Amino acid sequence: MWQPASFYPDPAIEILDDSFLKYRIFSAAVERLATGFRWAEGPVWFGDQRQLVWSDIPNDRMMRWDEETGATSVFRKPSNWANGNTRDRQGRLVTCEHARRVTRTEYDGSVTVLAESHQGKRLNSPNDVVVKSDGSVWFTDPAFGILGNYEGRIAEPELPQNVYRLDPATGELSVVAEDLRGPNGLAFSPDESVLYVVESRATPNRLILAYDVAEGGRAITNRRTFIDAGPGTPDGFRVDVDGNLWCGWGMGSPELDGVMVFNPEGRPIGRVRLPERCANVCFGGAMRNRLFMAASQSVYALYVNTQGVAGG
Repeated sequence: MWQPASFYPDPAIEILDDSFLKYRIFSAAVERLATGFRWAEGPVWFGDQRQLVWSDIPNDRMMRWDEETGATSVFRKPSNWANGNTRDRQGRLVTCEHARRVTRTEYDGSVTVLAESHQGKRLNSPNDVVVKSDGSVWFTDPAFGILGNYEGRIAEPELPQNVYRLDPATGELSVVAEDLRGPNGLAFSPDESVLYVVESRATPNRLILAYDVAEGGRAITNRRTFIDAGPGTPDGFRVDVDGNLWCGWGMGSPELDGVMVFNPEGRPIGRVRLPERCANVCFGGAMRNRLFMAASQSVYALYVNTQGVAGG
């Protein structure tokens, strides 16, 4: 049962390292904006409309929360089991769909398919996406959405579980990381020199991998383990301007559910405790200093003393 904090500082905001103190706003508490969903994912902020949009995957819809009125409504249904979302550098919505494609919503509301196959074989179920400053679209493609009929439609995978880059000029789709064990959330460091990728089926523990961005931003190299999640489950995440990773986290137990925050060295420095497992986050609000958290059946928000990087 969700209960808002009755005093400041909110005890749901945990300081794991003193370096996290500067990111906590003393009189800011976790707020629940909306509830009643089956699996909330892929939050994305539309500052020009003062709205948050997110995916409700099993309900095959995308939802919308209005900052001015606090009202929640359906943004798009059906959504082709939309999962991860972001905006490109022109402000257009880019969406990973479990219906085996990545799309872009144009200014007039029409939908353009950016990618649905590679070398003549269908994508699996694109999961999460980020757009680099050069306009290239990077996304993960695990098989989660085709394993059953709850978050998509059951089908046989035709491709390995890869990370892809879509070239903005040519439309060419290239594999940048091959055959990962459940590639999931991804994000760039503030200077875009490092790409982080969640490997959510790694064993014995789930991992957040780091790669150096190479070849003028067209490839990645030097794969390494950045964070060993231990008993936790990282999912989607975003990076702030100081290079900290704000990661959706949990595994169905109170000591794990919420958001974990790691500094650029991979050390845990803070935590936002939630009553539900958090799948994904984004930064928004007028100053990009409000953390929105899509967590199982609900969406939460918290003002923090930092900003998300552009394009996140």
